[in-house]
Amino acid sequence: MFKDHFKKMSITATSMIIFALTASTALSIFYLITKSSIEESDAKAKRIFLNQVIPADLYENNLAKDTISIEPSPFLGNKKNIDVYRAKKNNQVIAVIIEAVAPDGYSGEIKTLVGIDQDDKILGVRVISHKETPGLGDYIEIEKSQWIKNFNLTSLDKVNEKQWAVKKDGGDFDYVSGATITPRAIVKSTYKCLLYTKENKKRLFAS
Repeated sequence: MFKDHFKKMSITATSMIIFALTASTALSIFYLITKSSIEESDAKAKRIFLNQVIPADLYENNLAKDTISIEPSPFLGNKKNIDVYRAKKNNQVIAVIIEAVAPDGYSGEIKTLVGIDQDDKILGVRVISHKETPGLGDYIEIEKSQWIKNFNLTSLDKVNEKQWAVKKDGGDFDYVSGATITPRAIVKSTYKCLLYTKENKKRLFAS
């Protein structure tokens, strides 16, 4: 009787272990597949938006191949090294494209590409990934609205620190009612990207 009971317990325990290992393996595989898919999607978005951030007629080199690697920075929100794309004309760096991460979007991180010229002026900004609410916070996408173009030609000289905020907070940037958190996060992130560029200008624009 005891042996039968022990045998049943042993079988049950073994089954539970096998189930746990199977589930763990499945979750690991799913994570790797999902992670790879997300990274591939981000890379594709970057390629699409590069020439939207800096017009192709402004430079002569291959942006995708002319990059420098920069370390994690609290100004950019990057948790690992990222590439900065450098636009050149006559072999001189005339602008850079930097990936900035806004960690405080309504539904999580918002990643953008920010193009900045040698005069510290923004040439363009594009959102490459986000999880904001469809139909409400997704107006940050260029396909949905022109809102993201509000940053064009702005700079630290033209817009002071207090103005780098949405109008609800006393700043210069518009927002859609009911979706204030999303633009607030991007405005803050873009401003910090300009600060980073100004502090690291010599390195970023070195030919």
